[in-house]
Amino acid sequence: MADSTSRPPNAVPPSLARVAFHAVAAGLTPLIPVPFLDDYALRQVREQSVRDQLKERGLKAPDKAVQLLAGSYEARDLGGRLVSYLKAVALFPVRKVFRKVFIVLWVKDCVDLTSTCLHHGYLLHHALERGDLDAASLQGDGPRTVQAAIVAACARMDARPINQALRRLFRSSRLLMAEATRAFMQPEPTPRVPDREDESAEVRSLTDRLLEELWEERGYFTALQEHYVRHLQVATAPATPQAATGT
Repeated sequence: MADSTSRPPNAVPPSLARVAFHAVAAGLTPLIPVPFLDDYALRQVREQSVRDQLKERGLKAPDKAVQLLAGSYEARDLGGRLVSYLKAVALFPVRKVFRKVFIVLWVKDCVDLTSTCLHHGYLLHHALERGDLDAASLQGDGPRTVQAAIVAACARMDARPINQALRRLFRSSRLLMAEATRAFMQPEPTPRVPDREDESAEVRSLTDRLLEELWEERGYFTALQEHYVRHLQVATAPATPQAATGT
């Protein structure tokens, strides 16, 4: 169990801080009130997160490798599609009945996206630190192999502790609650003038609080790393010839 010692300001490497920043930014893409545009923004954030991590190590990958490592081929889950649908249709007859459900679904969508991006970004950071990807392997099957190990490792973990922490963060987000209420009361997508300074401050605030949660749950992420390494070792182990049966 993690101790209660406060995390020093510089305890988390800047590279991991950027992983958390991109995870929060990805989690806020459902606030975009236009269906499909939020999916596009999500892909851009995830791919930029991959490019930034590679760039930190002087690596450059083909677009296909970036897309594989970013999970851009993965479709939004049912919760995400449902929230996008609810944001795009009129709910005038049932506003009072469904308001709570609407906001719960929106928060769930934000939590799911942030959790996925956080897990994948964290493990990609670990893979690069281990040297599992280099200039040569990025041109071949390396990205697919590493991504498969990342997905398998995430599937082995019970993410509820992380998701519960993220749920607390997003429920306390003034920006998310304000946008959810606005979208519910005006369900037809309408253009708005974003306050970039306010939104950037919100992302930074949520990121700082997420980093505190990462520190408290460091045992969880150590186990996540171990699952990743085991799956990668299995995937890259040389095939052993079968012995002749002689029967």
